[in-house]
Amino acid sequence: MTQTRRFALHYIEMVIAMFVGMFALGFLQEAVGLSFSHHAQPELGYLVMAFNMSVGMAAWMRFRGHGWRPTLEMCLAMFVPIVPLFPLFWLGVIDGGGLMVLAHVAMFPLMLGAMLLRRSEYTGCATKATEAA
Repeated sequence: MTQTRRFALHYIEMVIAMFVGMFALGFLQEAVGLSFSHHAQPELGYLVMAFNMSVGMAAWMRFRGHGWRPTLEMCLAMFVPIVPLFPLFWLGVIDGGGLMVLAHVAMFPLMLGAMLLRRSEYTGCATKATEAA
């Protein structure tokens, strides 16, 4: 497999793992009565959703043998959008729906950016014995 294909495959895997985490943990939270509506509480709803996505991605990355540093960097991409967006929400510049849409749109290029920072991590074959520094 070429390096470009490995890189693209990892990106696709991260998107899939992100959605699996979001839906699986969201379903589990609802099943035990811990539903966080992004309509009623946009900030909390977003943070819980970002956490759920991060759990899915982190589990898959660790399973695939990636170190903690690149794993946490990828998870950070789920939370970075809140830095500019929460203040815009608090100031009334955007509403809860806008917060969710803009944050989701921002996640994808942020994930790509995290991967580009460590291109060799995502174009090669990481092993469980190798912790990326």
